Amino acid sequence: MVSIMKISELSHETGATLATIKFYLREGLLHVGERSAPNQATYGEAHVRRIHMIRALTDVGGLSVAEAKRVIDAIDSDLPLTRAFEIAQSAVSEHIDPESVDAEALNTVDSAIAGWGCGPEDPGRLAAARVVMNFRRAGQGADSGWFARYAEAARLVAEADLDLVESRSGLAAKAETVVVGTVLGDALFAALRRSAQAASTVRRYGDPGRK
Repeated sequence: MVSIMKISELSHETGATLATIKFYLREGLLHVGERSAPNQATYGEAHVRRIHMIRALTDVGGLSVAEAKRVIDAIDSDLPLTRAFEIAQSAVSEHIDPESVDAEALNTVDSAIAGWGCGPEDPGRLAAARVVMNFRRAGQGADSGWFARYAEAARLVAEADLDLVESRSGLAAKAETVVVGTVLGDALFAALRRSAQAASTVRRYGDPGRK
């Protein structure tokens, strides 16, 4: 891979169009290159990496440009990791009015996540309660421990996320992993869950396509 490149080479290396790269530069998503002439700049591996990160956040993570800018600013700052995590969580979380979720659903969630230290307006807590509420409204009734097992799985995934963060050296690298992992982790977990469901269904009920 070329270590120093012109913007056209940066475009070729990353697959991002020149217009896209200039947009990233203009919006402050991508840091400027090193000036090599009055109207020219050179770029390096950090720019390649950053462009791939931006596209991952927007294309895979589903963030808007404004949301991506917010989480990238968190990476580039010297904020504590807990604050960077809060910003990433806010970017991927829908705002839910606590009054829109019924007490029964909240009680179910609170019982399963007791000891987690989540506040009453924690976005994950409210989103989970809304899922539980709609699960029951859809006629599913008692979940037979389904939600509690989801909560435990989520706790294990969260520990894996933090172990990955701890494996990075330096605050900047840790913050980058916190932000990117938070955004892309949702997509990864959903994808693996679908594969696991398919495999478990075949193990339990057989494959009707096989004789």
